[in-house]
Amino acid sequence: MSQLKRYTHLAPAAPQAILEAAACLRAGGLVAMPTETVYGLAGDATNDRAVAAIYAAKGRPAFNPLIAHVADAAAAAGQAVLDDFARKLAEAFWPGPLTIVAPVAPTCQVSLLARAGLETLALRAPDHPVAQALIAAAGVPRRRPTAPAASVRRPPPMSPPISTAGSTGSSTAARRAAASNQRSSPASADGRGCCGPAR
Repeated sequence: MSQLKRYTHLAPAAPQAILEAAACLRAGGLVAMPTETVYGLAGDATNDRAVAAIYAAKGRPAFNPLIAHVADAAAAAGQAVLDDFARKLAEAFWPGPLTIVAPVAPTCQVSLLARAGLETLALRAPDHPVAQALIAAAGVPRRRPTAPAASVRRPPPMSPPISTAGSTGSSTAARRAAASNQRSSPASADGRGCCGPAR
């Protein structure tokens, strides 16, 4: 059995890097990205392999559902049934650090694995320019668990890093990238070059 070469690619959270990170997500890779509260490991919420990679990278039990990140309440409504109260909460607090748990919509595309087999879905619309840009560029619902407190930092006020890890990427590299003090990042840990070779 051959070993895959794993690496991390760091780049500033500039428009080109966000496009590369979005392409990595669409290809099933993982991205460490900032939100208004923490850095987290993101993947395409509709891709079972990407979701499984997040669970594996985090050592998270499969019975613990993940949070799907969306651009806004309209995008959330395509994934979950938002009642009047949930819509009012989203209107008042999104984008922002509020997670709404609602029944799955018939049009829901989020992986059953991301929902831990439940008929409900946790949704959040992050209030961070990099997270919003990545969601828009990727065009798929993002899945990101909150990273444990020991491995996260609050996003810095200027040019926050994002980090991408390919679909077979190194979870350690992605966690290190998310927790580093470096001011630059997308990172790829994919030997197939999802986001380009490390330099």
